[in-house]
Amino acid sequence: MKNIKEYLRNASESYYNGNPIISDAEFDELAKIAEYDEVGYSSRDNRFPHIYPMFSLQKVFVGENKDPFNSYEGATVVTPKLDGAAVSLLYINGTLHRGLTRGDGRRGIDITHNIKHLVPEILPWEVPILQITGEVVAPKTIKNARNYAAGALNLKDTKEFASRQLHFIAYGCQPYQTGLWSEDLRLLGEECSFDTVLQSDWSEFPHDGSVFRIDDYQDFDTLGYTSHHPRGAYALKQVQDGVETTLVDVLWNVGKSGVVAPVAILEPVEVDGATVSRATLHNMAYIESLSLEIGCKVELIRSGEIIPRIVRRVD
Repeated sequence: MKNIKEYLRNASESYYNGNPIISDAEFDELAKIAEYDEVGYSSRDNRFPHIYPMFSLQKVFVGENKDPFNSYEGATVVTPKLDGAAVSLLYINGTLHRGLTRGDGRRGIDITHNIKHLVPEILPWEVPILQITGEVVAPKTIKNARNYAAGALNLKDTKEFASRQLHFIAYGCQPYQTGLWSEDLRLLGEECSFDTVLQSDWSEFPHDGSVFRIDDYQDFDTLGYTSHHPRGAYALKQVQDGVETTLVDVLWNVGKSGVVAPVAILEPVEVDGATVSRATLHNMAYIESLSLEIGCKVELIRSGEIIPRIVRRVD
């Protein structure tokens, strides 16, 4: 497991430098196997705690007939789920004190030297402590826009960072300033000069679905949290379209349990900014059911956050 974790740290470094060496799905699968829960790359002496944890969102996919809010009768708000790099901003008495990457949700990398070029350094609110969370995004006209944004945050050269096409869009603040999430975001926009997810659909930036959130803070907090996400919000996502490539070979790997599993070797194809050249085939019955042969065209998908897999032969 030590070697896998070291590989994942190297993969994280490459990802945040804008040069991913494996796909998100491959990273997630290896992380699950190795029980690796570090998100983001940093040196140990440059990680600081978020004042409030940055939770991930529960994922619901279109067509699952699943609505986490089916029994909730209050107001909910729908906003775009922007696909960039999540960060937190800590303001003390209205002055920007520190900016952090999301990291593992509890601790992140200090990016104050860069993020100060995108956000107000002084707020009109003299709140003792205020954490504002949001997404740093790049225009979707830029290839691998998410990697471009995430990698830029770790640049040492602030002049280079300032020259990048980047934007910060706020989606939350703590402690709450009013009783409603939508009202807090309105105030962030109107009084503090932040762009927020409520102001636009932000179609010029990459999206990764839509976010549904309970607007009333009291109701939101009453529902509570799991160890990973709030119960008062979720992300609705589309199952991604398949990508066509060629099956070059099949390797048979023997796991520690002795189970022999086939792995497809593919003509490299780009999926979400990462080059994918392997996919799981599960077992011989799966191969036969799809009538796969070396050299045939196949459709590769990443349904949700799972490892890439072949779903059909393309005749």
